[in-house]
Amino acid sequence: MATSEYQVTGMTCGHCEMSVREEVGEIDGVEQVDVSAATGKLVVTSTEPIDDAAVLAAVDDAGYTAVRV
Repeated sequence: MATSEYQVTGMTCGHCEMSVREEVGEIDGVEQVDVSAATGKLVVTSTEPIDDAAVLAAVDDAGYTAVRV
């Protein structure tokens, strides 16, 4: 298992969290997505290391901006 952490900006509510969770969850190999609008923290657990660009693109598709921390 691999874990990656990101800081997401622009989220304000549970719907925002759900949007990010759904988009990131569609990436091949992703097992779990933990996201908090309150902290802006996104933690992605996957079967093997995933490409940061894929996660950042998924967050962008959800309408937010993220950076790896």
